[in-house]
Amino acid sequence: MGLSPKHSPRTPTYLFPCVIALSFFSLTGLLLYKVDDVVSRTGTVVGHNLEPTPWHVFPTKPFDEETRQSRAYKIIQCSYLTCINAVSGDSTATGNAKAPNGPDCPDFFKAIRRDLEPWMKTRISKGHLAEAQKFAAFRVVIVGGKMFVDWYYACVQSRAMFTVWGMLQLLRKYPGLVPDVDMMFDCMDKPSINKTEHGSMPLPLFRYCTTQEHFDIPFPDWSFWGWSEINIKPWQEEFPDIKQGAQAVSWKDRKRLAYWKGNPDVASPVRTELLNCNDSTAWGAEILRQDWVEAAKRGFSESKLSKQCNHRYKIYAEGYAWSVSLKYILSCGSVPLIISPQYEDFFTRGLIPFQNFMPINPLDLCPSIKGAVEWGNTHPREAEALGKRGQDYMETLNMDRVYDYMFHLISEYSKLLDFKPTPPSSALEVCAESILCFADEKQRLFLNKTTVSSSQTPPCTIKYV
Repeated sequence: MGLSPKHSPRTPTYLFPCVIALSFFSLTGLLLYKVDDVVSRTGTVVGHNLEPTPWHVFPTKPFDEETRQSRAYKIIQCSYLTCINAVSGDSTATGNAKAPNGPDCPDFFKAIRRDLEPWMKTRISKGHLAEAQKFAAFRVVIVGGKMFVDWYYACVQSRAMFTVWGMLQLLRKYPGLVPDVDMMFDCMDKPSINKTEHGSMPLPLFRYCTTQEHFDIPFPDWSFWGWSEINIKPWQEEFPDIKQGAQAVSWKDRKRLAYWKGNPDVASPVRTELLNCNDSTAWGAEILRQDWVEAAKRGFSESKLSKQCNHRYKIYAEGYAWSVSLKYILSCGSVPLIISPQYEDFFTRGLIPFQNFMPINPLDLCPSIKGAVEWGNTHPREAEALGKRGQDYMETLNMDRVYDYMFHLISEYSKLLDFKPTPPSSALEVCAESILCFADEKQRLFLNKTTVSSSQTPPCTIKYV
C-alpha cells in the first residue's frame, strides 16, 4: 500500500518548519543579492558607484558613512520610485510646439549658431553621440517633456545635480516648448574636443566653456543655481547681494588698487605670475591667496562676495581653465581687469574691451595692471562709468535670460539631430522630486529656492539678421 503525501519519507513532518525557514532565508538572500546587484549598477546624480572623470584630479564624494541598507534604500527610492507619480514636464507634449515671439534676445545669443556651425551640413548622427560619449560624464535625453539621464562618470561636488536641476526647471518654465533632444554633457573645466584632432568628425559635447580651438559647446554653469559647497547662493540672490554690497562703498572711498583673491595652486601660470604683482606701491595691486581649507572650516564666512567690492579694480585670472568667478567680479561695479582669457563661457561673448572691461596683457602682467590702475585713477569718472557698464551687463543676465539661452541652444541643437531621440535602456528618468531625494539639507535649500513655475511670457527672440 502506498504512503500518503504527508507521510512521505522525502519530507519528515518535523522538518517542515526548517524547510520553510530555509526557503525564506534563501529567498531573502536572493532578494538582497538582487538589490545589491541593482544598486551596484546604478549611477546617480551624486555619483554613487561612479568613477571620477578620468581627466580630473578631484575625488568623488565618499559615501562610507552610509550603511549598506540605507544606501541601497536611498538609491532605489530616489532612482526608481520617486518619479513614478511625479510630473517632471508636460507629458502630453510632442516636443515640437512652436514658441511665440518674445522680446529680443541679447546679441550674444547669436553665438549659438556659431557654436553649432560644425554640424550644420553633416547633421548629428547616433555615431556622433557614440563617439562623444567617450568624453562625457552623463547623457541627457528629453522626450515628450520628460528627462532621462544616463550616468557615466561622477562630477566634482554637486555640479551634475545643479546642472540637471537647471534643465528640469527649463522644462517647468516652458512646458511643451522644449523639443525632444539627445545631448552628451561633460562637467569638468577644460574643453576636450580639439579641432585639430577631431576635425574630420566634430563631436557634439556640452560643457561650461569652450575655446577657439575646440568644438565643445558652452552651456550655463551649475553655479547659476548655487554652489552649496562654498556657500555661493543662486544667481537670482547672489547678484542683488553683490550689487547692494558694492553700493555700500562709494567710488571715491574705494581703494585705488587692483584686487584679486583666489587659489593660485591650480596649475595656472597666469595666477602664479600674478602673485609677483602683490605690491600696492610698485604695481598698484593687492593679491591675496585663498586658503580653501581654512575658508571651508569657517563656512566661507570671510569669503562673502558682497564684501569684496571695496576696490576700484578687480582682476580676473583663469585658473586650471575657465572660472565661474568672472560673473561675480563683473557684478561689483569695479573696473574689471581681465587677463586675456583663453576660455569663454556662454555670456562672455557679449563683453567688449574698453566698454565693460579692461584687457590685461599676460605677457606684461604687472606693468599692464599698473597702467590700467593709473589710467583709472587719473580718469575716475570714466573708470567708474566703465565699471558700472560691466555691472549693468551682468544685471541684464538675469535667470530669465539664462533659461532663454538654454532654450534656444537646445532647440537649435535638436534641429541638427538626424534621428528621433529615445532614452537608452540604461538611462533613468529624472524629476525634481528625485533630485531633491538625493540632495542633502543645504543643497535642498538652494534647489527649492530656484524652483520655477510656468512662464507667462515666451522666450526671447533671436534676431539673426
